[in-house]
Amino acid sequence: MLHIYYGNGKGKTTAAVGLTVRAIGAGMKTAFFQFLKNGSSSEIDILKELENNTVMCCESCSKFSFQMNDDEKSNVTSKHNNMLIYAKDLIENGSVDLVVLDELLDAYNKKLIDAELADEFINCCSKKAEIIVTGRDPSAEWLNTADYVTEMTSLKHPYNNGINARKGIEY
Repeated sequence: MLHIYYGNGKGKTTAAVGLTVRAIGAGMKTAFFQFLKNGSSSEIDILKELENNTVMCCESCSKFSFQMNDDEKSNVTSKHNNMLIYAKDLIENGSVDLVVLDELLDAYNKKLIDAELADEFINCCSKKAEIIVTGRDPSAEWLNTADYVTEMTSLKHPYNNGINARKGIEY
């Protein structure tokens, strides 16, 4: 089944981490992939320690996409494509029951992943495993394909008052 957590509000990754922990607690095998993130978010270290969980991040993502030059974007796109291919392989060989694709929507919208590859993954793999996708602005096609859709809406956020992201809370 396909789960989509999207929107401008806080909590998309947090929800995906929570589902990962819940699935592991139920004896499921999981994989947690972070697109556009280099592995420095606080949840990654603990996720790596959990049994029956594979974690992959895009270590090349040390900048925001608008700061990357064409070579950097090409490198990140290649890494993202490889991550998605690996996720598909894990599903195909029965190694995982649940796969999180954190920030896949943003990688897709910024053209930092092969769109055909991502569309194919969503259409075939969500019938074989639980797929959790996070980010902003999912396509109407993905929303229609999804079994669960949750929109995170920000009604109030400290960032709007000049408070920067805080380690352990926002990342």
